[in-house]
Amino acid sequence: MATLYDLLGVRDDASDEEIKRAYRRAAMKAHPDRNMGREASAHAQFQEIKEAYAILSDAAQRRVYDAVYAEEMGRLAREQEEAARVREAARQEAYARHVSVAMRFAGQGYNRDVVFGVLLGSDCELQLAGRIADGAVELHLSRQTRKSHTRRPGDSASNDAGQADAVVPPSAPESTRNGEPPPSGERPHSSFFSAIWHGMFGLHP
Repeated sequence: MATLYDLLGVRDDASDEEIKRAYRRAAMKAHPDRNMGREASAHAQFQEIKEAYAILSDAAQRRVYDAVYAEEMGRLAREQEEAARVREAARQEAYARHVSVAMRFAGQGYNRDVVFGVLLGSDCELQLAGRIADGAVELHLSRQTRKSHTRRPGDSASNDAGQADAVVPPSAPESTRNGEPPPSGERPHSSFFSAIWHGMFGLHP
């Protein structure tokens, strides 16, 4: 918003002498006689400069103008701050909504591209959608890995025992498939159950 000080090209704390010098420069520059071909606009600008100087060169009028100007600027600043708070609150709400959607789809096992596409379909900005999709899938995989590492061996012992015949490969010795230990000196290839244990939990029994 242009002010009277802006019209004269001075700061709002300019001295009376600075205002006078600035008025002379601005008036000379905007005088219609110096602006051939655009006399009408130059005349309007010249009149504005004269009115600005008339107010700012009078101490009483300048005080009133400064008070009104300060109040108006304060009001505008408050309005801008409130608008900024509203925009930020809306942005955070939208971000939380996008993260929730991404976590839900990642938790259902969808890959990064699917999560990314869902976010774009939810009007999420392109780069933000990429970051949220990456984070959601990475967090889901991290949780799955942590769960698998923290499972106790006994939690699945009964299932392993009940499904032993199903998981032992046909090439394993007959005595192993029947649940009996192999003859002395005969071991299943690299300890089949040890391999299963390591593959599931990342640990050796």
